[in-house]
Amino acid sequence: MRRTAKQFGELILFFHFIHLRLFVRRTTAIVLQARNNFRFYYALEKPVSFLRARPRRDSGKAALAFGHGLAHGEPMIRLRPQAAAYLMLALVMLLWAGNSIVARAIRDAIPPFTLALLRWVGALALVAPFAARRIAADRAAIARGWAPILLLGLLGVAAFNAFLYSGLRHTTASNGLLLQAAIPALVLAIDLAVFRVRPGATAIAGVLLSTIGVAVIIFHGRVSALADVAFNRGDLLVLCGVVAWSFYTALLRLRPPVHPLSFLGVTFAIGAATMAPLAATEWSAIVRIRWQAETIGAVAYVAVLPSVVAYALFNAAVASIGPAKSGQAITLMPLFGAFLAAATLGEPLHGYHLAGMALILAGIGSPMLAEAWSARACA
Repeated sequence: MRRTAKQFGELILFFHFIHLRLFVRRTTAIVLQARNNFRFYYALEKPVSFLRARPRRDSGKAALAFGHGLAHGEPMIRLRPQAAAYLMLALVMLLWAGNSIVARAIRDAIPPFTLALLRWVGALALVAPFAARRIAADRAAIARGWAPILLLGLLGVAAFNAFLYSGLRHTTASNGLLLQAAIPALVLAIDLAVFRVRPGATAIAGVLLSTIGVAVIIFHGRVSALADVAFNRGDLLVLCGVVAWSFYTALLRLRPPVHPLSFLGVTFAIGAATMAPLAATEWSAIVRIRWQAETIGAVAYVAVLPSVVAYALFNAAVASIGPAKSGQAITLMPLFGAFLAAATLGEPLHGYHLAGMALILAGIGSPMLAEAWSARACA
């Protein structure tokens, strides 16, 4: 299958970025230290449980400690559960922004359903050795809650990625980002329609601010750019994925009380099983795939970081702070996409990127500040 030099350049530069200073040296050091000092495996036991609750010496209020000083055993960073959840969501959005870049770069190398199948088969292979014992222990709860687990697996694992990968073959990145920015508002609407959860004024204002920030980035800060927007069938496919993900986020509250590894393993299996017959329809394209370093690296990336790592963190964050706040973090994706493009493709950053970033962060942070002020007023 024909590939252009630009596509390979995008993919190669992206992986160079992944393996350079910030992502490897800093992130790996933090993860290894957390594993050694806090038994990082138990991050999956329950939301943010790898962040140990410790009292502040200067305030008496509970805080979360992340990492120990090697010499004195003192916590390096103290985080409250809500702040920890938002940090997890920021990492998730960074990984998912990279997923879109990789999928776009290899769109002519691997057909969309096949890429989705390889992603979930790879993720399942990584999770299965750790999840098998948990699934066996949770088999009764899984059997009782099979309906919501099946629905969540179909929506968030199978449907969203199938629609997204298919849409990225036909639509522009700008249109895809614009459509995904609708997720926070859709989550609020689903919460209201299905669960009768009325969003507060600060939540609505936060979503509006973040959405405006996304629009500023996508349209380069120019209102006249609205006239250049055109939609095609790729946009419709991405929009279907956006609706599927919005329902997945809102319906995560229905997840049965099973171990997170059990939930990941079962939903990944649902995604792989759903993609298998769809990928079979692409057989004529599959036999022409050239398995070079770029395609193997792309499959490895989407199977590990945006799948195993990101889904585990996202599910934990939703359990910690709720669907609405977690869904709003999706507005970070176009911002991270701009920074990744600058780092990997040499695209310049402009003033409208900074303006959009300020609006996005203000929209995400305003509900947190409102809650903090309300708690202080009640204290």
